[in-house]
Amino acid sequence: MFQSLRSVFRKKPAAAERFFSYAQILLGALIGGAAYPLFLTPNRIAPGGITGVATILNQLLHWPVGTVSLVLNIPLFLIGYRSMGKIFAFRSLVATVLFSVFIDVLPLQPMTTDPLLGALYGGVLLGTGLGLIMRGGATTGGSDMIARMVHKRFPFISTGAFLFAIDFAVVLAAGFLIGTTEALYALINIFLVAKVMDVVIIGFSSNKACFVISSRWQEISERIMRDMDRGVTQLTARGAYTGAERPTLLCVISRSEITAFKRILREEDESAFVIIVEAHEAIGDGFTMLSESEKK
Repeated sequence: MFQSLRSVFRKKPAAAERFFSYAQILLGALIGGAAYPLFLTPNRIAPGGITGVATILNQLLHWPVGTVSLVLNIPLFLIGYRSMGKIFAFRSLVATVLFSVFIDVLPLQPMTTDPLLGALYGGVLLGTGLGLIMRGGATTGGSDMIARMVHKRFPFISTGAFLFAIDFAVVLAAGFLIGTTEALYALINIFLVAKVMDVVIIGFSSNKACFVISSRWQEISERIMRDMDRGVTQLTARGAYTGAERPTLLCVISRSEITAFKRILREEDESAFVIIVEAHEAIGDGFTMLSESEKK
């Protein structure tokens, strides 16, 4: 079976892309949905957005979170699908339905009644799930579509700012309707969800982008290519004070290669000016290939 799947994927890369996209959406909906019965709902934590509204209604009226979330999202999809591409809209609809269904039907018992643990572990699970769904090319929130429509109508309002305003309004409502303590835990949860989503979508930063300005740029680049087997890109830079042009070297290395990189600089030019920054993801020769990165 697996051999036949690999054969199909080699011949039809578009089919492989669709398979991995929907696989990530399914897994993300399952993980994200599990966060609610395990950690969020039993600890009265409303994590912003439409599902946050559904959580508030669950605490007040005992309505199921997933069902209410789906009911609130459907009309938003009908209103806002034109602002999205057809593929993105369809995948988002699939993700929203799966996510909402899993919240209600997963036969899971609460793992803790400690609200802090609920906010933390619920944030990790929810952030992981939403990150996987986004990697699959979809979203689960009607709030995203509202933000897109508002931004299209009022370009001076950014999508991110509007989403933050929605989350803040939901947490504020939770503070009045559920309790201020639960609202404070919800803020922790929202922050953690955003951070975990970044890690899932972008990945852990294990690579470094290094910029080197030195009069011995040629010797340094030759040593890096020979001793470290890493490529070096020469950029043209001009000093603002002197107006003189001097090459700037750019090299992407792994965290484990930093010591060897610094040793080369120390041996060739101790006065070199060096900037080392995080490279969230390096794709290409010597690192993850583009086709592999899309499957993560």
